[in-house]
Amino acid sequence: MKTPAILLLLCLSAAFLVAQNTAKLGTKIKIETGLIEGLKNAKGDLHIYKGIPFAKPPVGELRWKAPQALEKWSGVKTCTNFGASPMQGSPQPFFCWSEPFLIPAEPISEDCLYLNVWTGAKKSSEKRAVLVYIYGGGFMSGGSACPIYDGEAMAQKGVVFVSINYRVGNFGFFTHPELSQEAASKTSGNYALLDMIAALQWIQKNIAQFGGDPQQVTIAGQSAGAFGINFLCASPLTKGLFQRAIAQSGGSFYESPLRRNTTLKEAEERGLQFAKNLNCQSLVELRKQPAASILKAQGGFGPVLDGHVLPEKIMDTYLANRQNDVPILLGWNADDVVMVPPPSSPEVHRTLMQTRYGNLANEALSAYPANNPEQIKAAQLAMGRDETFGTQVYAWAKIQASKGKSPVYLYNFNRKLPFAKPEEDFGAFHSGEIVYAYQNLHTINRPWQPADHQLAATMSTYWTNFAKTGNPNGKGLPIWSPYKVDSEQVMILDEKCQSVVFPGKAQMAFWEKIYAR
Repeated sequence: MKTPAILLLLCLSAAFLVAQNTAKLGTKIKIETGLIEGLKNAKGDLHIYKGIPFAKPPVGELRWKAPQALEKWSGVKTCTNFGASPMQGSPQPFFCWSEPFLIPAEPISEDCLYLNVWTGAKKSSEKRAVLVYIYGGGFMSGGSACPIYDGEAMAQKGVVFVSINYRVGNFGFFTHPELSQEAASKTSGNYALLDMIAALQWIQKNIAQFGGDPQQVTIAGQSAGAFGINFLCASPLTKGLFQRAIAQSGGSFYESPLRRNTTLKEAEERGLQFAKNLNCQSLVELRKQPAASILKAQGGFGPVLDGHVLPEKIMDTYLANRQNDVPILLGWNADDVVMVPPPSSPEVHRTLMQTRYGNLANEALSAYPANNPEQIKAAQLAMGRDETFGTQVYAWAKIQASKGKSPVYLYNFNRKLPFAKPEEDFGAFHSGEIVYAYQNLHTINRPWQPADHQLAATMSTYWTNFAKTGNPNGKGLPIWSPYKVDSEQVMILDEKCQSVVFPGKAQMAFWEKIYAR
């Protein structure tokens, strides 16, 4: 072949590759495992793909195994509806959590490893930042199909928004010696965390087809999702899978009523008792049990220090600076409580403080004054909030700021959600910030005020700015100063957004003494 012919062939090949890399996005996209077809939103400016499988269904022999790679399919897979939510009880509104906070009534299934993508990219070559949302639910419930997790508003702000499913409860964390023996890692449990990691690995391989940049991934989550973010930041299995992290009301630095450092051996012993309660003598029998029986059985399983996904306590990981050192944005809510305490008198309350905190009881009463019934209720709620969420997030911010190199942005969400009826007044309740952060006020029927819409616009822009650059600040926004141990700046998110010196220092100082003891 003559030299000009070779040059022509090379030029044609290069042109073909450029055309492939700048292909226009359509409702049909080819990912690693085959063709999928999504849909357009009502405005026609976004492409949405729901129910994309990212691993084999964890059923039958794959129950309680790490997520397995999918095989390629032929034809076109329709991805226009959410996949099934993970196996859990039927959703029932309670306390402050109305239907928009809950998964759909159906489908609910073990076959739940699906994710969803919203993108406004016009071409696959755009390399937009990617924001991956991980839901809460106490690791016992939840799913990506909850209305409040809709990704349309965030995609319209220029990020590729992804929401994922992971296994929960007895299906997501069951631990047993036979499971450990059969696994290559010689560990068991933490399947929920492995699901999250598998979804992030899928994103690395496929998100470019949606106009996303696999090197600009932010993981975000609330409550159990925020605990999950903390675990992912600490896990050696996630190196290079994300570049930033957002944690809303969750972390795992101190042991608390919602989070204890369970060892693999302790969890395996619990698994043996679980099998005994089901009259199962082997793993084979356990895997043959109907999903409903597994769901109904009392397990109490959760994240485990398994030596694989989580090699050590999170506190130890951060103190030794072994975490994934990425920029983090994190905080908690003014009324971040999950249980309302019973009424109490000053005398009973003081006795309770002395019983719980001994020689630090007076410090507790100083940090949380309780001289009349109203103050007692407020003190009990504030202590519950801080012990469960505030201390975890504060410790995370403080240790990252002192040990790590990447910046920390700390917030307190104080906006009390408006209500139409007195029974709807839950203040700035646990998970109430979600619809603001992802600009989804329309999903909840509340008498929203102009201040709420402004706050939602501000918060969602902070969130997307952070996903794009690792810094929430931008034109037209109140300046959010990074948290540093010496200055302790926190962003107050309310009708007025402003950076101030952290107002809860006295309360956190009390808890630091408690945990040090």
